[in-house]
Amino acid sequence: MKYVTEYRDAELVRGVIDEIARTITRPWTLMEICGGQTHAIVRHGIDQLLPPEIELVHGPGCPVCVTPLEQIDRALAIAAKPDVIFCSYGDMLRVPGSTVDLFSIRAAGGDVRVIYTPLDAVRIARDNPDKQVVFFAIGFETTAPANVMSVIQAKNLGLKNYSILVSHVCVPPATHAILGSPDNRVQGFLLAGHVCAVMGYWEYSPIAEQYGIPMSVTGFEPLDIVQGILANVQQLEAGKTDVVNAYPRAVTFDGNKPAQKMIDKVFVACDRKWRGIGTIPSSGWELRPEFDEFNAEKRFDVGEITTEESPLCIAGEILRGLKKPNDCVAFGNECNPEHPLGATMVSTEGACAAYYKYGRGVEL
Repeated sequence: MKYVTEYRDAELVRGVIDEIARTITRPWTLMEICGGQTHAIVRHGIDQLLPPEIELVHGPGCPVCVTPLEQIDRALAIAAKPDVIFCSYGDMLRVPGSTVDLFSIRAAGGDVRVIYTPLDAVRIARDNPDKQVVFFAIGFETTAPANVMSVIQAKNLGLKNYSILVSHVCVPPATHAILGSPDNRVQGFLLAGHVCAVMGYWEYSPIAEQYGIPMSVTGFEPLDIVQGILANVQQLEAGKTDVVNAYPRAVTFDGNKPAQKMIDKVFVACDRKWRGIGTIPSSGWELRPEFDEFNAEKRFDVGEITTEESPLCIAGEILRGLKKPNDCVAFGNECNPEHPLGATMVSTEGACAAYYKYGRGVEL
C-alpha cells in the first residue's frame, strides 16, 4: 500500500538505525509523546534495535490514560441513570473507576454503547428523542474537530437531548510540565504526527528554545519513528534545538486551519487535571458558555466528584518518563489486562498494555 509498505521496509529501517549509530557519541534520553508510537516501538522492537546510548521513555500521549479518575467516575454516574444512552469509544469501557467500569454499568442494565465517531452519537440522539444521549469526548487535539462537529450538528438539528462529557487535553502544556519538572530526564521529544496534522507544530518552537532541547514531528510506522529519532540525535550531537518535521507527508507548519477555527468556535482553553500528573494550567479545552446546553457535566450536576488512586499504581511516573511499566511491583501480577489498576494497562495506547502484550518483563 502506498505510503505504508515502504515505511515498514526492514532494510530502510536498518539503514536509518545504522546512521543513528554512526552519529551518536554519548547517551541521550528521548520521549515519544504518543501512545500509538509507544506501541509501534515495543511491537517492532525498535528500542531494542537502537544503539544502547539511546533510551526511549514513554510520555502522556494516551488520551484514555490521562483521563482523570474523577472524570471516569462522572461518566459512570451519568451512564447509570435510567434515561441515558451513554456513548463512548471501546477502550474507555474497561478503564476502572473508583469501584466499577462502564462494562459493569452495561452489565447491570445501563445503556452503554460503543461508537466509532461522535456523529454516531448525534444520530442516536436524533433517533431516541425520549432519551438523553451523552458522548464521552476525550482525546488530544486529534479528536477535537470531530467532537466539536457533533456539537455543531446537534445545535443545527435543534437536539435538546444531546450532550458531551468533555475531557480534552492539549500536548504543548504537557511538554512544559514535563520539561519544567525538577526530576525531568527528557532531552528530546518525538512529537505526535496526528496532533500536529491538526494543530501544526508552530507552538513547539518556543518550547524547544526555552528548554534548549530538540523535537521532531514523527509518524507511526517503523521508518517514521527511526527517522524522528535520527532527527533528534543529529540535533543533540550538533547542539541544536530546532523542531524538525520528519512527517512531511501529513504535517505542515500551520496545520489544518479550518479545523482549528472550528475548535475555537466551540471550545475554550481551561486548566485540566491529567491522571497521574495533576492539574496543568491551560492544558485542556471545555465548552464555551454559549454551548452550555451541550455540557453533560452541568446537565447532570456531577462536578463535585472526588476520588483516590490505587497506591500500587505508578502510572503517573510512567507517563512522565521517570519509570518503565516493568518497574512497577504490580505489573503483570496485581495489575494485568483482566484486572487493571490503572488506565495505562487498559488502553490500546497504554504503555503498560504494550509491555504486557509484547512480553516485556512479564511471564506470559
